[in-house]
Amino acid sequence: MPEIKVIATTAMKTSLDELAPQLERETGHQLSCSYGPSARITKQASDGEPNDVTITTDKGIDDLTAQGRIVAGTRADIARSAMALAVQKGAKRPDISSAEKFKETLLAAKSLGMSNPVGGGQSGANLAKIFERLGITEAMKSKSTYGPGGPAGLIGNYLVRKEVEIGIQQLPELMAVPGIDIIGPLPPDIQSMTVFSAGLSTAAKIPTAPKR
Repeated sequence: MPEIKVIATTAMKTSLDELAPQLERETGHQLSCSYGPSARITKQASDGEPNDVTITTDKGIDDLTAQGRIVAGTRADIARSAMALAVQKGAKRPDISSAEKFKETLLAAKSLGMSNPVGGGQSGANLAKIFERLGITEAMKSKSTYGPGGPAGLIGNYLVRKEVEIGIQQLPELMAVPGIDIIGPLPPDIQSMTVFSAGLSTAAKIPTAPKR
């Protein structure tokens, strides 16, 4: 049976790693998954990279559908992800119970790890908007380290290596790295939820397999 080629946002890696064996047993198709930040995955699909299924943000799938890269009507919203904050294992746990406390925590931190707002994971773009809203964009520039996106850009690894004091990323991406303390999701009044969606490529070699 031919393999199903999936290009997906890194935020879905832990879920796909867990679901892949079951899906392979049920369909008889082997999954071949490659990962990257949402913006990069959307661009890869837009540029015509061969794949059967694309998993990126809901807006990304809609844009790709409009471009003729995703089969109309196949978008499936598969996850909603919150942004969360983590610190090094054993470090003091900051108070992020409100937008003001969150702001104080960031301004007091010596360093922050996050996805690159331009061309990186969706959390980076979301966080840049939050900084702007809180009026701390300039203050955070000098203390921010940007992950390259993809599995190598998991911000939890920067915390494990003690390269940053605080890390902010999609909760599933933080959960993918053992050995860090996840404080919790950002406060509700500034939280930015991301919807991840899957869509069937118009160039899919096995157009019936992903619909099971």
